[in-house]
Amino acid sequence: MGELPAVVGRVSTGRVVADTFAGRVHVEWDSSAPVTPLGQLPFFIEYLKQGGLFDGMVADCPLHYTSPNAPRKRDVLGTVLLSVLAGHWRYAHMTTLRCDPVNPPLLGMTQVVSEDAVRRGFDKIDEDAGLTWLQGHLDYTTRPLLSEPWILDIDTTVKPLYGHQEGAVVSYNPHKPGRPSHSYHCYMMANLRLVLAVEVAPGNQHTSKHSSPRLWEFLDGLPAEQRPWLIRGDAGFGNEPVMREAEQRGQPYLFKLRLTKGVKRAIERAMSEQDWQSAGRRWQGKDGQLRLQGWSRHRRIVILRRRVERSLALTERDDAGQLLLSFAAIDDGREVWEYAVLVTSLDSEILSLGQLYRDRADSENSFDELKNQWGWGGFTTRDLKRCRLMAGYVALVFNWWNLFVRLADPNHHREAITSRPLLLQAIGRQTRHAGRTTVTITSSHGEHHRARQALTRIAGFFSELRKTAEQLTALERWYRILSQALKRFLRGRKLIPPRQFQHAGAASYG
Repeated sequence: MGELPAVVGRVSTGRVVADTFAGRVHVEWDSSAPVTPLGQLPFFIEYLKQGGLFDGMVADCPLHYTSPNAPRKRDVLGTVLLSVLAGHWRYAHMTTLRCDPVNPPLLGMTQVVSEDAVRRGFDKIDEDAGLTWLQGHLDYTTRPLLSEPWILDIDTTVKPLYGHQEGAVVSYNPHKPGRPSHSYHCYMMANLRLVLAVEVAPGNQHTSKHSSPRLWEFLDGLPAEQRPWLIRGDAGFGNEPVMREAEQRGQPYLFKLRLTKGVKRAIERAMSEQDWQSAGRRWQGKDGQLRLQGWSRHRRIVILRRRVERSLALTERDDAGQLLLSFAAIDDGREVWEYAVLVTSLDSEILSLGQLYRDRADSENSFDELKNQWGWGGFTTRDLKRCRLMAGYVALVFNWWNLFVRLADPNHHREAITSRPLLLQAIGRQTRHAGRTTVTITSSHGEHHRARQALTRIAGFFSELRKTAEQLTALERWYRILSQALKRFLRGRKLIPPRQFQHAGAASYG
């Protein structure tokens, strides 16, 4: 009594019927044909192969096993690569990759390892050696572009945690006050949205004082001809130590200033003057000189203002703590202005400076993309070392994918939320006949014709590249790929590889 009845007879393994709202559907199982939900990944895999990206990264990885039963290093790194491309943000999500029998062999993998194998593998990597390894491959990806005029964006973002991780400290956290966090210090190539370096620090190390050592270490490691035309940052970097270091190196800068008392007095003096100039986008600007308390010298500032032409929302709370909202009407005789103050070493006109700082919003969008669409900060462990390694690994895959997408559309940057469904996600069915492997892609989304044209164009480019691949090193092929992907940025010029590429792990790339 109370137990389920025994199942009598054999369970059917053939066709079954499901009664749906659209009528009866006959369902069959076919375990003989390998199928993948990432059917368009072979194009990206060839891109990695032709550029020597994945092979070089595996060869240089400081992961060493002693047990004969340990997984292959390529399988561990390939599992993480597939997981990041699939949009995962937890180690536990890697288990879903085991249903893909098509793409892992195309990457040269023998198996998809478990999430625990990935955690243990990254735990075996020495922290200093691992960070040097990842930075070397970030350099390999981006250094060829630094010979062109470029802008370095520096910023810090906060990743809320639950408090059980090393470095999870309660500090500045605007969205979830009181929650512990990690601080991600990022150094990014503007406009192209490529990560040059990333550092993960405890939550209470979020100021420019903690970003600056890595910033100057990175800049001092660049040859003079590869240093940025400008470094740019928000109000956290508009202080004496950062500006003094930049001036000693002859490095131009553009930062925003906090609205402190001294800055507000400069705004008040400028309000009564009339020689305001257009700064673009309904902003007006005015030049000035300012030396705040603690500054070693006078510096050029640009005061920007914009008239507020809409109703202002005012909030207050009653005695019970209930939030009250009211609107303030602006009379015709009154003017309300929004102000911002920039400090710079440039001598450019106000219109250019205003646009230069507004362009910095591009890096803010990249932060949102990395955190929300690439799982940046999501692969967390109790130790800070593996968080740092995964942050660098995700940034590297982010760069690889962005440059691959540029091959499909050189004129625009496509975020992962649109580019991955377009160029990656489709049903792929693998068949073998007479020693030939075929992947049949089934895609029915609204832009499948556009995706097919883009991927066919990429395949044509690699077909031409393969004709000369034997005469070219991996580095020379990578320069050709970059020249094709960024032909708009380069204005049609071809990148010429140096005779000897100096960076960590260059030998692995040929």
